[in-house]
Amino acid sequence: MGNWFKSGSPWIWLTAGAVSLSLVAVLGLLLLIGWKGLSYFWPAPVYQFDVDINGHKQVIIGEVYETKSVSVRQLAEAGVDVSAIEGERVFRYLIKTGNRERVELDFITLLETQINSRALADDIAVIDRIKNGKFYGYPISFIDDGESKPIEGLAQGLLAAEQVRDEIKVLQKTDIAAINHQLELLRQQERRHGKQPEFTLQRQQLDQRYAAVEQRLLDLRLRLENDALLVRDMVGTTVKLPIEQMLDIWYPNNLTTLEKVAHWGSQIGKFVGEDPREANTEGGVFPAIFGTVFMVLLMSVIVTPLGVMAAIYLHEYAGKNPFTKLIRVAVINLAGVPSIVYGVFGLGFFVYMVGGTIDDVFFSDQLPAPTFGTPGILWSALTLAILTLPVVIVSTEEGLARIPNSVRHGSLALGATQAETLWRIVLPMASPAIMTGLILAVARAAGEVAPLMLVGVVKMAPTLPVDDQFPYLHLDRKFMHLGYHIYDVGFQSPNVEAARPLVYATSFLLVTVIVGLNLTAIGIRNHLREKFRSLEQ
Repeated sequence: MGNWFKSGSPWIWLTAGAVSLSLVAVLGLLLLIGWKGLSYFWPAPVYQFDVDINGHKQVIIGEVYETKSVSVRQLAEAGVDVSAIEGERVFRYLIKTGNRERVELDFITLLETQINSRALADDIAVIDRIKNGKFYGYPISFIDDGESKPIEGLAQGLLAAEQVRDEIKVLQKTDIAAINHQLELLRQQERRHGKQPEFTLQRQQLDQRYAAVEQRLLDLRLRLENDALLVRDMVGTTVKLPIEQMLDIWYPNNLTTLEKVAHWGSQIGKFVGEDPREANTEGGVFPAIFGTVFMVLLMSVIVTPLGVMAAIYLHEYAGKNPFTKLIRVAVINLAGVPSIVYGVFGLGFFVYMVGGTIDDVFFSDQLPAPTFGTPGILWSALTLAILTLPVVIVSTEEGLARIPNSVRHGSLALGATQAETLWRIVLPMASPAIMTGLILAVARAAGEVAPLMLVGVVKMAPTLPVDDQFPYLHLDRKFMHLGYHIYDVGFQSPNVEAARPLVYATSFLLVTVIVGLNLTAIGIRNHLREKFRSLEQ
């Protein structure tokens, strides 16, 4: 046994066990987040409950959102009447009833003893809407232009409503946006040169174009004004739902397994590709995905050359003196600074000082409304570039140190300058280490939230940083981020129960985005490593 310990085998097994345990824990956590998030999009069955609450019998229709076993003692301490409950524990059901505009809450809690019967609701429809969340009810008829028609015509009505909404969105994001952009440019010219007759004529022409687009929008909205769906809710009341507010309808209890899988995939696609709505508790997260990826790519473009140049100076040019040691200590210490401190620095230096100076010099005609002197995606990328700079510097310097000096000496002996040696020999051979530093930087930057709250991220961004208006790339705009979206939905949402599955789904999506970015960088690194390994041989 003593020889076994002296051989070091126990420590090898201990290390392997710890790594395996950590890997299992991480994979288990990812599976839990994925299951909790992706199961939200599955078409859950809708039940009809006949309940008796405090002597009042009623019918409740909804999805079983959560089932939990609670102790009778705990219910008694909470002030619940437990006189009719037998035993020490009882099941408590959280039912999602939807129909937010007709009931106070779209969730209701029922005890097992309050339910007289439970059965699948035959032919129940789940209707997804732009406002007020989902509606559960029994469709009666479809009203097309004021005329009652069979329910079979609803699919055509939903398709027409979607086409109208798409056309309205195009008009708002292209025509109206272009007119507003030209009006802003005209206002700036008037501030610089004063009001001129040609400016007045241009404004009149723009006003006429705006009035024409506005009339077109009004005509589109009136096209669906008389289209509606008559639905009977759980209390038997007939409700008229405007078609223009309806996004989708499905019958969860009538779907086959393949239809449920297709519906599940469709809902995930909408979650990834649509804009959020209802205070981020409904809809998709596409602006947050775009903002996260775009900000990380912009940060990578900034931090890589800065980190590589700093590492080249420290390893190739700087002498071994106290000043160089001080720089190395400073770089190491920068890696341990809390991220919120970087956010405060970015707000004070980049936003107020640099951005304010840019506004004074180049955008004085737009003041007091700031252009760059306000948080935006550029300042967020610069802040995170400084935050991740030590990682890139250390990784690149380690890569430079692994290159034998004989390679440098051989290049210099053949007549190359030191700069040519660095550019053509050393840096290509150190590129795998540079990519390693970039991978670590991306992994940290993509998940940071605290500094971004100060320098550019917002709850809801009206437009993306990229559009078809000159200069097409708007680095001064605020943006959405998946990490902040998780924080907002999880802790700032007015409807916590409805938002909880979206927290899991968005968390799983954020991990997926980070893994995707890292795998791309790892693939590039491995390609470079194999390329220069063959050159060495």
